[in-house]
Amino acid sequence: MTLGYASRTSILLLIVVLSLAAFAGSTKPPWADSQTVQPAALNKELADRKIAPTVLFVGFGRLYTAGHIKGAQFHGTAGSDDGLTQLHSWAESLPRDINLVVYCGCCPMERCPNIRPAFAMLRDMGFTKIRVLILPNDFSQDWADKGLAYEKGQ
Repeated sequence: MTLGYASRTSILLLIVVLSLAAFAGSTKPPWADSQTVQPAALNKELADRKIAPTVLFVGFGRLYTAGHIKGAQFHGTAGSDDGLTQLHSWAESLPRDINLVVYCGCCPMERCPNIRPAFAMLRDMGFTKIRVLILPNDFSQDWADKGLAYEKGQ
């Protein structure tokens, strides 16, 4: 059975709402420690093309343009319904065992409006090798100021 556009859109909106609800009001992250990666470790992985993950920036577009991990992709701000919809559309066709690292870095992680809904949605979509980059303060302090590779612009 194939679903029509309206049915697919309704299902997608339901996933977005459930993903946002999953993190609302919770300070406990939805990921386990084993589903995290530290900046220095990710930087090493990115240097080895055989194991380099797909890196996904889930924060605000203006911050992506100002500076992001070299090679990171941006497919919407995960703290908004529209951004989660864009992210979901991008991720739909990916293999569920892709090595994927998500990050934001807009502010201290415990207050970040983007990282939790992005992780929850991708997890709920069935991704099995998803990790969160640990940036306790922000991208500038925890990545760029440490001399790790980043680029500006689109």
